[in-house]
Amino acid sequence: MGVRGDTGEYLGGKLLIAMPGMRDPRFSQSVVYVCAHNEDGAMGLVINRVIDSITFPELLEQLGIARPAPTIQDIQVHFGGPVESSRGFVLHSTDFSNEATLHVDTGVSVTATVDILEQIALGEGPENSILALGYAGWRSGQLENEILANGWLHLDADADLLFDIDCEDKWEQAFTKLGFAPELLSGEAGHA
Repeated sequence: MGVRGDTGEYLGGKLLIAMPGMRDPRFSQSVVYVCAHNEDGAMGLVINRVIDSITFPELLEQLGIARPAPTIQDIQVHFGGPVESSRGFVLHSTDFSNEATLHVDTGVSVTATVDILEQIALGEGPENSILALGYAGWRSGQLENEILANGWLHLDADADLLFDIDCEDKWEQAFTKLGFAPELLSGEAGHA
């Protein structure tokens, strides 16, 4: 068994914050919401990267979903991670649920079926949501090893950080919640 969280618990429902020295450019300055974590591995969604190459209305059009709600123009499509980049996930508040919804933690669920997109398009979806294409995945023990190698910090998720703070500010705000600035950390000795 590898190290999990500070208390030995799995990290489902927590946020991972990439350390300043993160070598993998796909995760540099990223914040990841951990949707599932157990002895078999972990799965999460990057919550602070927007995909500029597709809009939500364009995605709906590709899926053949009508889009009558004018508010959908403001919905961003996020880079959820490098695994299965054409698969969609919606991280959302618990005011929406269907048989495929995974309730991750208090107030947070994830749904990966088309019907949630249909509801969002109608303006009837969950109050808070993040639409992501792809996900981040770790095999058994991999996330624990990356944490031990100073790749990630973790903290409790809250609705503000998940849903209310602008994407480009989430990484620094996560460090603020931890109580220090990212410039004070380094993944390598001899660097500040």
